[in-house]
Amino acid sequence: MFVLIFYILSPIPNLIAKRHADDTESSNACRELAYFLTTGIVVSAYGLPIVLARKSVIQWGACGLVIGGNSVIFLTILGFFLTFGRGDDFSWEQW
Repeated sequence: MFVLIFYILSPIPNLIAKRHADDTESSNACRELAYFLTTGIVVSAYGLPIVLARKSVIQWGACGLVIGGNSVIFLTILGFFLTFGRGDDFSWEQW
């Protein structure tokens, strides 16, 4: 249940950066900070179960299941942002 926090927090920096970012520049400090924070959240989501398994708080089998679940969830979030994050004519109203 502790990884649910990471699932909720991971898209927030990118959502904020898309709201406040100016798309005229090729590199934007706000967007780069959002990528950095998102990367930190995702790495922490993979690291916390490993640390807990090494300290025998959870079993290694549970750690493997959490890491597998993390991969599925984060790839789903990435796919969502790649599908709906573009600026083309594909919009939310089509769903």
